[in-house]
Amino acid sequence: MSRRARWMCLARSCAIATALQPPSGPVFLSLPLDDWEKPCEGPAVVRSVATRDAPGPERLREFADAMRQASSPVLICGAAIVREDGWSEAVALAEALGAPVWAAPSSERTPFPEDHPLYCGGLPVATGPLAKLLDGHDVALVVGAPVFRYYPYVPGPYLPAELRLLHISKDPAETARAPVEDSLLGDSVLSLRSLTEQLAGPVPANGKAHQRLEHRMASHPAATGNGSRDGRLSAAQVFSALNEIRPPHAVLVEESPSNLSDLHKAWSIAEPDTFYTFASGGLGWDLPASVGVALGERVTGRNRPVIVIIGDGSFQYSLQSIWSAAQLHLPMLIVILRNEEYAILKSFAVLEQRPGVPGLDIAGVDFVSIAKGYGCDATHLDDLDAIKQAAATAWTKDVPTVLKILISPQVPPLI
Repeated sequence: MSRRARWMCLARSCAIATALQPPSGPVFLSLPLDDWEKPCEGPAVVRSVATRDAPGPERLREFADAMRQASSPVLICGAAIVREDGWSEAVALAEALGAPVWAAPSSERTPFPEDHPLYCGGLPVATGPLAKLLDGHDVALVVGAPVFRYYPYVPGPYLPAELRLLHISKDPAETARAPVEDSLLGDSVLSLRSLTEQLAGPVPANGKAHQRLEHRMASHPAATGNGSRDGRLSAAQVFSALNEIRPPHAVLVEESPSNLSDLHKAWSIAEPDTFYTFASGGLGWDLPASVGVALGERVTGRNRPVIVIIGDGSFQYSLQSIWSAAQLHLPMLIVILRNEEYAILKSFAVLEQRPGVPGLDIAGVDFVSIAKGYGCDATHLDDLDAIKQAAATAWTKDVPTVLKILISPQVPPLI
């Protein structure tokens, strides 16, 4: 093998190893334009790398001691837990401590079973309200999430004055930029498992009763007055109907931020790795991601049904991805909630005391014709029985089913 060919093989091998090793993620590999035309002589070098980093034992003992001595601990779980298949480990630690569990702000996956009695919901995405919910606890353990993702600015402290925060992440950049308290670098699931082992035996009863939010993982409550005032269906009615007919093990992909509270209230996530959304407020990710999820279900042979809930504003960011879904013959269900406005931006305007921002109404778009033009089976429905019937047959087809449903516009509180 020539020196250049060896160097190219090494570059590819390093890129793969970098992508697989913690914190794992996308890697950019740049190759010369004519590289693919060069012969590679000799066998490829096969190598493997570790994909989990064990936490340091001394630091872990410090964390275990702090949790054991806490009078009112709280556990905050992030998406890394479910990415690493750690639901059972998170449940075991929470139950050992008798600690309430919150989902970290803007979690892109559900990090803890929402039907568990210790689960509270999703923490808000602003400093003041977040600190208020943690008030009364003396130790908080954040596992597999940043500290913290914030969205709008709402004044307040990072944490209550009496709260000590402990942070576990396998991403050194994430632990370094945490603005408060102590971090441990290590795999989330290995850390949870080790902490539970070290906490075996009597642990003081948690001194603070925990609350459960009806909107579960959503970071804000629903708009007041959920009833429709214009003859249209409400988002809550649509979600309840879809929940009735969803098949077992269905995967939900969501990008409808103004209706998120109603969705989570109707649709409890009680099975790991069955919910995906964007992580930080940037729209346009979920529709193409859902195509990737559906394709992955086919390739792996799991074939779980994929349901996409998306707003009429969000749909327009990456709508060309439904062409790929149609060309790949993916039997997905895509539900477009048509409230004819960017309701979540109107929520921002209310929070910032700037109501009446122009350009936030979306009229005159024929979503059914667009979806048909891209090769999907599309229709407009406004009757709950018809919606359930159309949704239930979506997975018998060889192209995506797109349902456009007019819903009553409602502006939820952002926090």
